[in-house]
Amino acid sequence: MKTITPSPFPATFYVANTMEIFERLAWYGIYTLLASYIMTPTAQGGLGLGNSERGLIMGVVPFFLYLFPVISGALADRFGYRKMFLLSFTLMAPSYYLLGYATDLASFISVFMLIALGAGIFKPVVIATISRTTDSSNRGLGFGIFYMMVNIGGFLGPVLAPIIQKNYGWQYVFIFAALWISLNFIPAIFFYREPQRQANNKPLKQVFAEMQQVLGNARLALLVVPLLFLLVAFYAGLITSGKVTLIVAGALILLALLWDLALKNQQPRHTKSPQPWYRQKMQLGNKAFMIYLLIITGFWTVYLQLFITLPVYIRDFVDSSDLVRLLHQLSPYLHDTLTAIKLDTLAAEITRLTQALPLTELQKAHISQASIGEITAALVALDVRVPEQELQYAFMHISQSGQLEAARLSQEYARVWAQEYRQLNPATLLSLDFLMIILFQVVISRFIGQFKPLPTLIAGTGIIALAMLAGGFAHGVIFGGLLIACSVIIFAVGEMTASPKSQEYVASFAPKDKAAMFMGYYFVSMALGNLFAGLLSGWLYQQVAVEMANPILMWFIFACLGLLTCFALYLFNRELVTEIEQQQYQLATAPETATGK
Repeated sequence: MKTITPSPFPATFYVANTMEIFERLAWYGIYTLLASYIMTPTAQGGLGLGNSERGLIMGVVPFFLYLFPVISGALADRFGYRKMFLLSFTLMAPSYYLLGYATDLASFISVFMLIALGAGIFKPVVIATISRTTDSSNRGLGFGIFYMMVNIGGFLGPVLAPIIQKNYGWQYVFIFAALWISLNFIPAIFFYREPQRQANNKPLKQVFAEMQQVLGNARLALLVVPLLFLLVAFYAGLITSGKVTLIVAGALILLALLWDLALKNQQPRHTKSPQPWYRQKMQLGNKAFMIYLLIITGFWTVYLQLFITLPVYIRDFVDSSDLVRLLHQLSPYLHDTLTAIKLDTLAAEITRLTQALPLTELQKAHISQASIGEITAALVALDVRVPEQELQYAFMHISQSGQLEAARLSQEYARVWAQEYRQLNPATLLSLDFLMIILFQVVISRFIGQFKPLPTLIAGTGIIALAMLAGGFAHGVIFGGLLIACSVIIFAVGEMTASPKSQEYVASFAPKDKAAMFMGYYFVSMALGNLFAGLLSGWLYQQVAVEMANPILMWFIFACLGLLTCFALYLFNRELVTEIEQQQYQLATAPETATGK
C-alpha cells in the first residue's frame, strides 16, 4: 500500500495555532478562577456574590458564547478571517481588563458578555483557518496539533493565574488576560495571511433558513426561547414566584398547542410558495440529530461541573494539605512556586478579621460559629485552612492584645499557618485535566479508534460520572487533596474518551453536503449544557452542599445525571441508529431525493 506523504503546513497554520494558545491562556486563566473570584469577599478584592449569582454568571454568559458562532461563522466567510480576528481581539482585550473593575452583578455580566461575543467570533474563525490550511493528507495531524495547542493554553492558564493573583492581586489576573489577548494583534496584523476560501455572500436570512432545516422552524423557536428566558428570569430572581413561573410556562405551551390545532383545522393552501412562519406548525429539523443534541446536553451539564462547581467545593470542603506536603517532597521548587502564600497579605487579613469581630463575642471571650465560618471562608480564599479550635484561640489571643502586640501576633500566626495549613489552589488542581490531555490524548485516541463512536461515548460519560462521585468523598478525609487529584485524572480519561467521539458521531451521520453546518450546530448542545450546568450548580450547591451540609449528595446527583445520560445514549443507540443508517443509505443511493431530515 502506497504511503501518502503529508503536505507541509503553510505559515498561516502556525500563526492560527499561536493565537489559539494565547486566547485559551486568557480564557482559562480567568475561567478556572472565576467561581472562586465571584464568591471571594470584596475586602479581598473579589466580587463578593453568592452561589446563585455564580451559577447565573457561569451559565448564561457561556450559553451565548456558544450560540454566537452560528452567526459569526457566516459573517467570517463573507467579510474575511483577518477582519473577524481583529474584531474579536478588539472586543476581548479591553473587556478582560474592565472585568477586573466590575463591582456588581449587572456590570460583571455586561462586560463578560462582551468577552463571550469576542470569543464567539474567534472560535469558528480559528477552526476554519485550520481547516483551510490543511488537506486530506495532513488534516488529521493538523487538527491533532490544534487540539494540543488548545490544551497547552488551557494548562498554562490555571497554573499562571493563581501565581499572579497571590503576588499581585485579583485585578492583575484580568490585566494579564487582556495582555495575552493583546499579544494576538501582532500575528494577526503582521503574519496572518488570508487562506483560500470560497466566496460566500450568504445572507443571514439564508443562515436562519438552514438553521431551521437542522434544528427546527421558527414556531418551535418561538416556544423554546421564551421558556429558556423564563427559566433564567426565575433563577435570577426577576420572577420571585415559582407558581407564577409554572403558570406562564404552561400558558406558553398551551398557546403553542392551540396554535398548531388551529392550523390543522384550516384548509390547505394550493400554492408552491412556502408558507409564512406563522402558518406553519411546530416542527423539528433533523429528528435524530435534535434528540442526540438534547442527550449530549446532559453530558456537557455534567462535564462543566469541573469548572463551575469543583473549584468552590475544593475551597469550601476539601483539605488539600496532604498534596502540599507531597509536592514539597517531590520538588521543593514547585512547592514554593505553586503553593506560595504572601505573608503580608495573610497578616493583614488576620488583622481585618479580628477588628471585624462583634463586641458581644469579645466580651464573652468566645467566637460564635457564624463568625468562625466567615473567618474560615476568608482564609481559605487565601489558600489557608486552619482548624476551628486553633482559630478560636488565635483570634481571642489577638483581640485581647494591645495594638502593637496584635500586629506582631498577626504576623506570627500568618507565618505559622502558611507553613502548617497551606492549601493547593483549586485552579492548580484543575490544570491536571489539561496536563493529562496533553500527555495521553494521542494514546487514548489510538486505543478507542477501534471502537464504534456511540458505545465509546457512553463509556467515557460513565467514567466522568464516577469521577464526580469519587471527588464527592474528598470532604472530611485526611487524604482529600489526593482523592480530588485522582478524581480529576479519572475525569480526564473520561473526557479524552467521550469528547472527541461526541463530535465524531455527528460527522458520521451528517449529510455530506451539510457536514459543516451540522458540526456548527453541534455547539448548541454545548450552549445549553453551559446554561443548565451553571443554573443547576448554583441551586444544588446552595441548597444541598451549604444549607443541608451534604456535598456528597450534591455530587451523587451530578453522577446520577451522568449515568442517566449514558442510559439515554444507550436507548438512542438501540432505537434511532436504524433511522440514521437509513438516512445514510438514502444519501448514498439517491442523494437527489434525500431530505436530510
